[in-house]
Amino acid sequence: MSERAQAFDTWIRNDFAETNTALEHLYFAQPDRANVEGVGPGLKQHLLEEGQRHIVGLLHEGNTDEGFDRGFDLLGNVGLYMAACERHGMTSASRNAGSPLKEASALAMQLGASLGVAPRFATSHLSTHNRAIDGRYKSFTRLEDERSFNDYNTLAILAYKRAADALLRTLPLGVSHRVTHDLLLAARDALRDVTTYNTRLFETLDAERFFYCVRPYFKSHRVGHSLYRGANAGDFAGINVIDLLLGLCRADHAYYSQLLVDKFLYMMPEDQSILRDCMRRRSLMDEFLSLNPASHSAKWYQENLAVFLEVCALHGRAAAQHHDQLVSRFIAQPAVGMSDQHLANLTSSGPPLPVLLKSLETLRDLRMGAARLDLPSRHEDLRRLESHLDR
Repeated sequence: MSERAQAFDTWIRNDFAETNTALEHLYFAQPDRANVEGVGPGLKQHLLEEGQRHIVGLLHEGNTDEGFDRGFDLLGNVGLYMAACERHGMTSASRNAGSPLKEASALAMQLGASLGVAPRFATSHLSTHNRAIDGRYKSFTRLEDERSFNDYNTLAILAYKRAADALLRTLPLGVSHRVTHDLLLAARDALRDVTTYNTRLFETLDAERFFYCVRPYFKSHRVGHSLYRGANAGDFAGINVIDLLLGLCRADHAYYSQLLVDKFLYMMPEDQSILRDCMRRRSLMDEFLSLNPASHSAKWYQENLAVFLEVCALHGRAAAQHHDQLVSRFIAQPAVGMSDQHLANLTSSGPPLPVLLKSLETLRDLRMGAARLDLPSRHEDLRRLESHLDR
């Protein structure tokens, strides 16, 4: 890492986080906690100028090609700075046709293009690829609620990755292999961990602090003239690998394929490759459905199918848990009563909250195999497989 990149990283880990924290305390002490206009102008100017100073030096340095890991880490730092400027109302994507952070945009676009990812910070920058130094990793603030959100998100993402890896390893073995049973058990246990981590997050996260002081950093913002949606906790391949290999979602469904297309550049390149490959695979559900009925009484069929159905149920349970608790309790409910001027830029993905909630309900119901005639739900296929089990 060059001296300039190291200095920028040190600033992000220290003064940047401290300044954001001080601003969050000012916002939260107001009657209108969503208001940022006219609050802490000195702190904002300090943040803007210090970040600009580091980025101008890096842009003039020119040689940022020190391997993927270093480049991705630097992109994350630039992205954190740009997201913070948007959060504090210093760039305002909704009012400006282009980002006023010209040097930061140039550096972000250079890095994003060379790495094959979106030119902004992604979830992995705060979770799976966020190196800790002396026990502390990078974050926007020093707030305990942000730490809790990052910790449990990272744990849940890694658990989803374990489940996805186990399911991927069943593909060359087939659903009748005795080892497939153990792999399905591994996926089941990993998904149980997801629901455990989600529960712990909901128990520790303060809804008001999250809504007003953590969530705003994940908003859409401009890089150059292009608007990029905010980072999303689902921006990794694992959760979609599970969707597709279980057969609960299909890559040829317009809604779901659009979701995949929209998230590719927000994932690590290796995740992009995994997901592209997975999109052409036959699901385990379709494997089970295609078997000769003469196999249904076999010991392997009964054992493997039972665990497979348990994995499907757990995946649906985690989806319902996320939507019905995190989205409802920590986003939709606090938004009630918010003034129209703040509602316009509420969601990280861009669309108005009612549109986002409807989309998330669709995804939840697909993962649950809900009985919905307006969706390509696998509800009937799940019931059919359940009927094959000896009770």
